[in-house]
Amino acid sequence: MPPSTLERLVIDGPTGALEADLNDPGEQRRGVALIAHPNPVQGGTKDNKVVTTLAKTFFGLGYVAIRPNFRGVGASSGGFDQGRGETEDILAFVRYAASRFGSLPLLLAGFSFGAFVQTRVAQTLSSENLPAERLVLVGPAVNRFPAATVPSDTLVIHGEVDDVVPLAAVLDWARPQQLPVVVVPGGEHFFHGRLHVLAQIVQRHCA
Repeated sequence: MPPSTLERLVIDGPTGALEADLNDPGEQRRGVALIAHPNPVQGGTKDNKVVTTLAKTFFGLGYVAIRPNFRGVGASSGGFDQGRGETEDILAFVRYAASRFGSLPLLLAGFSFGAFVQTRVAQTLSSENLPAERLVLVGPAVNRFPAATVPSDTLVIHGEVDDVVPLAAVLDWARPQQLPVVVVPGGEHFFHGRLHVLAQIVQRHCA
């Protein structure tokens, strides 16, 4: 993402100011991608390498890429809320994106705890008859948080040797939904040495 496309953003959230980085590809934009970061309690921020890899990939595909910091992270006010308040934080950015970019298709992406949050956001938007165009979940923390059921075309990517969220737990969550899971051989939770593979999978599915 060229530095010239970067905008530091602060919006009014449910508990006060929420910050985000926004990269806008300009007139050729095809949608808005909102990317949610991992658990703040364990140091997760918008600058996590998986999150920035997703943002670069979506930007390259023509999406406005928005990476918020959840409440209590960086300059975002508030404190950790187990996913409930964080869902409201993302919904605040959904409303912001709609007011700024109009009816562009919405893509929701998240990594680990952020993936869990995005399952809740997607469920809320569907109940309001405003479904997201696509959902991309990387290393979803389904063994730690009660992830919601997701649409059948959701892209789920998981590392084969993830020791934070075992692959078996993700398969147990996906099986009743008949939801395919893309497994990265040798990949662990943070996809060290395999971020390029992650980017290629997302490019193929979302191109």
